[in-house]
Amino acid sequence: MNPLLAALLYLGLVGLVTLGLWALSRRPPAATLTRTLPEAAFEGQSVPLTVALRVRSRRLLRVRVGDPTPRAVVPAEPLEVGALHQGDTTHEWRTELQLNRRGLFVWPGATLQWADPLGLFWRSAPLPAPPTTLEVFPGTHGLRLPEVLRPLLSEGELSRSLGLDDPISLRGAREYVPGDPPGRVHWRLSARTGTLTVRELERTAASSLTVFVDTTGGGEVFADSAARLGASLVQAALELNLPVAAASGPEATPSGRGPQALRAALGVLARLAPTRGTPQLPPVRAGGNLIILSAGAGPELVEQALRARATASRVSIVAIPEGFYLEPGEQPRRQWSAPPDTVRALEQRAAALSGLGVLVYVLRGNQSVLHLNP
Repeated sequence: MNPLLAALLYLGLVGLVTLGLWALSRRPPAATLTRTLPEAAFEGQSVPLTVALRVRSRRLLRVRVGDPTPRAVVPAEPLEVGALHQGDTTHEWRTELQLNRRGLFVWPGATLQWADPLGLFWRSAPLPAPPTTLEVFPGTHGLRLPEVLRPLLSEGELSRSLGLDDPISLRGAREYVPGDPPGRVHWRLSARTGTLTVRELERTAASSLTVFVDTTGGGEVFADSAARLGASLVQAALELNLPVAAASGPEATPSGRGPQALRAALGVLARLAPTRGTPQLPPVRAGGNLIILSAGAGPELVEQALRARATASRVSIVAIPEGFYLEPGEQPRRQWSAPPDTVRALEQRAAALSGLGVLVYVLRGNQSVLHLNP
């Protein structure tokens, strides 16, 4: 045979095969993907993820699938698989997701790639899958009793009554101890005895707890720590059987003791982000307890706290200057700058605010959120 003719026949055969492979890879295989994982979990936890992939194709194809996870949700093994496929098969993968950050995470979507058996012509398309979201709540840390819950959630000894503090429920009097609120000083008895004396009241527990986070004055570091502290206070209040709610704006979540109320409150804390503008406190239930977490607690917020005290059993402002507090497990560190001017002004007004029923706490660089003593 003529060598030139043989070469032309060979090239023609190669061209026909190539054309056939190109035509074979034009249409994608039928594929569906489903993910199974919890709807919500806490920061720092690991949760299981199951991915099921069904592929249907009468043609022999090379198939590759990639299903990336959202950032800060790290799988033990990334889902990127590929193989020759023909027929109707279902593949299932199981892995663990490490949740490194709070927030609401949405899966970006899987990608299907396919090609002819030789892998000459690759194509890709989004892989149909149901929308997948995962809500990661802030991590919580223990709150040592009674240092936190006595000054923040209630006061004195436990009684059967719930609601507003009763100023006439006097159990007795004792000598003043450094750290006692100035509003508790029994001035008449102190003048008569010559010894500074404070009143001991029966504990009147609040009828509910609302945690408000002021996101207008702090950055990401403050938002993360405030979210963890707020979640810890919500958990502690539920252990006392108090209805809980949370807010970062003028509307709070529905107050309640059940799983729905807890999830709504933790959801607000999970999605905290720095904002700009003027903070707006939500309405507080009569007899309720309002705890305000703020990086600066400016004058506008303080004035709103005083107005909230008209209906609330207690209002507490916890100032957390960014970089001036300790997370659990951190070592005390040296401070190279003074707290913000708003915080120093708040400290100067602390005694007067305490007399009006608004308690003030400022966390320092050598203090932990585990201890919120005045």
